[in-house]
Amino acid sequence: MNQPKKPASRPAWALLCALSLAGCATTPSRSAEVDERDKPPPPVAAASEFPPEPFNPQTFANQYSNPSACERQARRFLPTSRDEAWAALKACVEGTYFTQLQALISRTWEQELRSRPEAASLLAKVVALRGGSVEGDLRLLNEQRLPIFSLAAAIAQPDTYKGRYILVRAQVGDVRTEGEKPTVWLVEQGLGSVATEQQVGLARRKDSVSTTTGNLGGQTTLGSGNVGGSLSEAQSTRRTETVPHYDNISTDTGREALGRLPKPDPFLSPGRDFVILARFDGMRTTSGSLDEDDEGPRIPVLSIVSYYMPHPLVVY
Repeated sequence: MNQPKKPASRPAWALLCALSLAGCATTPSRSAEVDERDKPPPPVAAASEFPPEPFNPQTFANQYSNPSACERQARRFLPTSRDEAWAALKACVEGTYFTQLQALISRTWEQELRSRPEAASLLAKVVALRGGSVEGDLRLLNEQRLPIFSLAAAIAQPDTYKGRYILVRAQVGDVRTEGEKPTVWLVEQGLGSVATEQQVGLARRKDSVSTTTGNLGGQTTLGSGNVGGSLSEAQSTRRTETVPHYDNISTDTGREALGRLPKPDPFLSPGRDFVILARFDGMRTTSGSLDEDDEGPRIPVLSIVSYYMPHPLVVY
């Protein structure tokens, strides 16, 4: 009787392979065991991907000691940002001895001068840096139709100029307080010059002395005799070279005004000249009349917006 055949036994290598495959299925791969610290760092962003630094007007103006160069560079911002261009221009005025009034009132900055609320104060500061020749510089502003006017024009037509900007060179005469707001008495000053002769180089001087001696003899009706003596003569010459020298002086124009301040200001001291930007509030009747039936003289009233010390050197 035939015995049933036993199943053939697996070879040993087959069993090992199966175990090996089972191990491959359950054992994590080497790449999964990599520590996070072994991963490469993320790529560094390029310099162009960082946000640009905000525009700093002061840093911009510090690059230029020449006011003309500073103003020219400020113009370059106009096509991209008029706000940055205006901020750069103000930094030029604040950071340099800026006297380029003609460049400032050119067509390049016309839009800013007519729309920016601080434009009038910027113009007043430039006038002060130019020496405070208000009458001459106002003529330049009015030629460009910029609405800043003189005190004389406001007094002549108070209704026309009420609420408008007034630019005046004035000396503070007195400070008073009405309620909480101080009032300053302003005496308008005109700017003129006095010519003097100033010596150039060293003076040349020449001194000379001459002496003559002798004797004189002769016969006179009184008899004969001799006369002796000497004659001395001194000369002195001096030669100098001079050039005309002009000193700027401020003179009283005869016009006065009352200036109102929002609060006391210790720097607006009496006895000094200032270039003052103000709004014209109209005329006020004072109590200076000698006749009770007549009204007193009228005086202009100004609301002071800003003021600046005029430079001692005048730019014409």
